[in-house]
Order: sequence, then C-alpha cells, then structure tokens
Amino acid sequence: MSEDKHIIWSNYNLDYEDWKDDLEAEYPEKTDDERMELMAEINGEYLNDERTNLNLQLSQPILVIADLGRWNGRFQGYEEIKSGNIADCLYSDTDYSTWYVDKLGDLRCDAIHHDGTNHYLYRTYKDGVSEQQIDRLKEKIYNGTATRTDITRVTRRLSDEIGKVYGWNFPQRAAHQNEMTR
Repeated sequence: MSEDKHIIWSNYNLDYEDWKDDLEAEYPEKTDDERMELMAEINGEYLNDERTNLNLQLSQPILVIADLGRWNGRFQGYEEIKSGNIADCLYSDTDYSTWYVDKLGDLRCDAIHHDGTNHYLYRTYKDGVSEQQIDRLKEKIYNGTATRTDITRVTRRLSDEIGKVYGWNFPQRAAHQNEMTR
C-alpha cells in the first residue's frame, strides 16, 4: 500500500501469482484457469466483506462527484447517495473498480469500463449547510467549475469514519485547498 492511497477493495490487476499457492493447496484438483476464475469470485466476495465493514450511517446524504470518461469525451457530473451509508458507495456497474482513500482523506473510486475510466469522489454534506449552498455546489460541479474550496465549503471527507474501521489516520487539514477534484 502506498502512502498516497489506502486501498479498500479492487478487482483491477489481480495477480494470480499472489493467490496461486493458497488456491493450489486448497483446490489441487482444479486447473489453473479454474483457479483463476475462483480467484476473481473470491475477490468479489471480499467486496461484500468491505460493505459490511463500512456499514456506517452518516447524518447526511453522500455526494458523489464524477469525472466520467465516455466514448465522446470527459464529462463532469454528480449523484447523491440518499441513504448516507458509506457501504452504499461500494457499488459499480463497470468492469473494474478500485475504491481507496487518498492522502487528503477523500474516498475515491477509479472505475474502468469499455469507453474509458470514471473517477468518483465521495463526500458527505456538512451538517447545517443550506439547500441553496448544496444547489450552488451541484451547479458548479455540473458546469465543471467547482474547485476544491467550493467542495470543502459544503461537504466533508469520509475518511475519519473509514479510518476508525481500518486503523488509518489522515491529516486534519487538507493540504492543497485550491486543488481541483481530479
């Protein structure tokens, strides 16, 4: 694990060599191809474990800020996870996904699909922000003009809750206030 990323779960670049000894010992009758399929299946089950680990209820919905790679270019967008439960962030309909917490304490996902790669940033609304502030932020996200400052004014990171589960610590002050979301 690098200092820049704390990986929660990934199905990207699974290395059979990392799994081979254990799978051969437990399933000697299977071929390498069958064990590779089993590796992907077992790794998929680990995602359910992470959802259980991160079944953490927040007081506000989660805002997902998206930088979408589509066949016709890159687009900005957003979605809300109304439940406000961090476990609900760990769903994707792409081919490969990697969820991680970056060095600033932001939960992110890089999701690869047939047209390109999507990048997601997950943040929750701060208690006490107004609907007008939320709407203004969403408009800036949609228009591609939201800055890191715009985002941190209305939302907060999820790493403080996530870090308690995994024993990870993150800096209390965001280092680059004007850094773009991606």
